Amino acid sequence: MKVVDFKTMVVEGEKPYIGGRYSLFLELMTDEGIVGLGERIAGSAYSAHLKDIKSHVRLLEEFVGQFVIGQNPLNIELIWDRMYGTRHDLRHPSLYATPVISAIDMALWDIAGKAANQPIYNLLGGQYHEKLRAYAYMPSEGLVEHPERAGEVAAKLLEEGNSACKIDPFMPLFPIRDIPIWEIENAAKIFESIRDTVGHQLEVGIGTHGQLTTYSAIRVADFLEPYHPFWFEEPVMPENVEEMARVAAHTSIPIATGERLVTKYEFARVLEKQAAQIIQLDVGQCGGITEAKKIAGMAEAHYAVIAPHMYCGPVAAAAAIQIDTCSPNFMIQEANQGPLHKKIFKEPLVFENGFIIPPTGPGLGIEFDQDVLKAHLVE
Repeated sequence: MKVVDFKTMVVEGEKPYIGGRYSLFLELMTDEGIVGLGERIAGSAYSAHLKDIKSHVRLLEEFVGQFVIGQNPLNIELIWDRMYGTRHDLRHPSLYATPVISAIDMALWDIAGKAANQPIYNLLGGQYHEKLRAYAYMPSEGLVEHPERAGEVAAKLLEEGNSACKIDPFMPLFPIRDIPIWEIENAAKIFESIRDTVGHQLEVGIGTHGQLTTYSAIRVADFLEPYHPFWFEEPVMPENVEEMARVAAHTSIPIATGERLVTKYEFARVLEKQAAQIIQLDVGQCGGITEAKKIAGMAEAHYAVIAPHMYCGPVAAAAAIQIDTCSPNFMIQEANQGPLHKKIFKEPLVFENGFIIPPTGPGLGIEFDQDVLKAHLVE
């Protein structure tokens, strides 16, 4: 079997554009008629302007042409290593090139699963979890000014079937800064309102985005520890692993990180330095299914759990679910679904009562509804 052709597709979502306004999909066609689906994440990290997606399309097409066309799609490891190691200009973990590798990798695994008539998770050790716990995002808008309302929002999330969520009470995301004491106290009031209303029925993570200094992160952790947060996410920027480890050593709140890290090499440093206990790998960015499975295994050896990041389009979400299903140390999956996620597949991914039900179809277990796809294609 060989890959003989490919197609890239830019699809525009629907408001509120959860997972990004645009999705960049890839189809790999084989000489046996099997088509593999992939996605190069083009979400919140990039401008909403279409012109900013075009460079990602060009690089994806360049990689497919150079490394995939004419190759046996089942030689996934070999193709991965060639993509990562051949190009001197791109042979380094980055959020520019590595997501391209991710898109191609998930399409190759989709082909492998379809060729075997098995879901991908059955090719990676089998189904370890029958259903996957998921968590929601609690928007902070209005809660900073009125922290007492957080309990009402938490109660609504609980009614919707959620057992966990996260909130970033220290917006905006930039600049990196020390947080004033009144703002930290205000965040404590948000958590207090949640605990007073729903108790510990709803896990609540501190969903920061690396905007704190080490000093402030330690201080925030000290203030919020009494409310037993689910985790403290990216308390500092992930580039300096030693400083994240310093925060981890000063608090009992588990540290989470990973959404901006790519390849096994960057995650290895986090685990070796004991900088985080919760690994938030992003299958659509870290290097695809091949790399995600290795990262999950590395985390397991350090008794760390995975809670994959999912702010992406629907194909990358399907790939994350495959990794979750076969990983013994899976804990919880971020669950962000926009309107398009719910209707672009003939059989939508199942999110219900705070859980995701893994699909049972071959490969990624998804198939585009062609009418919906065509209606959202960007020419």
